[in-house]
Amino acid sequence: MRRLLAILERPLSVALLAILVLLVAGELISPGFASWRQIVSMLIIAGLLGVVAAGQNLVILSGNEGIDLSVGGIVSFGAFLAGNVMQQNDLNIVPAVAAVVVATFAVGLVNGLGVTVLRVPPLVMTLGMFGVLQGGLVLLARGVPSGGAAPLLQAAVVRPLLLGLPGIVFIWLALGAALTLMLRRTSFGFNICAIGANERTAAVAGVPVQRVRTLAFALSGVLAGLTGVLLLGYTGNVFIGAGDQYALPSVIAVVVGGTSLAGGAGSYIGTMAGAVFLVVLQSILTTLSIPEFGRQVIYGATLLALMLIYGRQRRLRG
Repeated sequence: MRRLLAILERPLSVALLAILVLLVAGELISPGFASWRQIVSMLIIAGLLGVVAAGQNLVILSGNEGIDLSVGGIVSFGAFLAGNVMQQNDLNIVPAVAAVVVATFAVGLVNGLGVTVLRVPPLVMTLGMFGVLQGGLVLLARGVPSGGAAPLLQAAVVRPLLLGLPGIVFIWLALGAALTLMLRRTSFGFNICAIGANERTAAVAGVPVQRVRTLAFALSGVLAGLTGVLLLGYTGNVFIGAGDQYALPSVIAVVVGGTSLAGGAGSYIGTMAGAVFLVVLQSILTTLSIPEFGRQVIYGATLLALMLIYGRQRRLRG
C-alpha cells in the first residue's frame, strides 16, 4: 500500500494511469476507440500539442509566474510564414523553416525583454503579443488563404515510418530526449530550474537571471513556430487562427505533467504524458458529442483544479 501511495504521489505516474483509464473508458463507450489506428491518430495531435508545450514548459520552469499566452498566435504566424515561403515546393522547406526559426525567435525575444527589462507581467506581455500577431495576420492575409505545405513536409509529418507511427511522433520523441538532456545535463537547464526555485539565491550565485529567462521566452517562441510548421505539414493549408487552440491546453499539459506553476520543479517527460492525456480526454469528449465550448469549460476547470491543489500543497509546505 505504501508503494502504491508513493507511486500515486508522482505526477507522471498519475498522468500515465489517467491515460490508461481514459483509453479503457473510451473503448467501453465506443468500441474501437483504443484501436492502434485510433491511438496513432491521437499521437499525431498529441505531438503537435507536445511541441508547443515544450516551450511553455521552459517558461513556466523559469518562474516569476511565467506563462506564455502568445504561443497560439506564434503557431499561426509560423504556419502562415512557412506556407508562404514554401509555396508547396520541396526545395523551399529549409528556407521556410529557417525563416520561421528566426522570426519566432525574435517574437519570443521581445516577449522576454518585455518581461525582464521592462518588468511587464508575463501574462500581460504575452497576451498583448498574441493580439499583435493576430491583428498582423489578419492584415497580411486579408481573409484570403495563401501558401501551402510542400509534399515532402506532409510526408515527413503524417507518413508511417515504423510500426505504423508517423514521422511527427519520432520528431516529438527526439525533441523530448533533447529537452530532457538540456534540463538535466546543461548549465542552461540548471539555471532555468535555479531561477524558478529561488531567483534571489540564483542571482547571488552568479546566474544571469534576466538572460536565462529572456532566452526561455525566445525558445518558447521558436518551438511554437516549429509547431506551426508541423501543423502546416499535417493540414496542408494555411488558415488564420490555426494555433488559437493551443494556448490553454499547452499550460494544462505542463501542469498535468507535474511542473510547478511557481517554477523550478518539473520535467518535459511529464509534459509529454500531459499532452497525451489531454488529447485522449478531448477524443472522449468528441465521442460524447460535447461541443467546443463544453470542452473549453472542462479544460479551464481542469487547470483551475490543479492550481487549487498546487496552492494547497504550497501552503502545507509553508
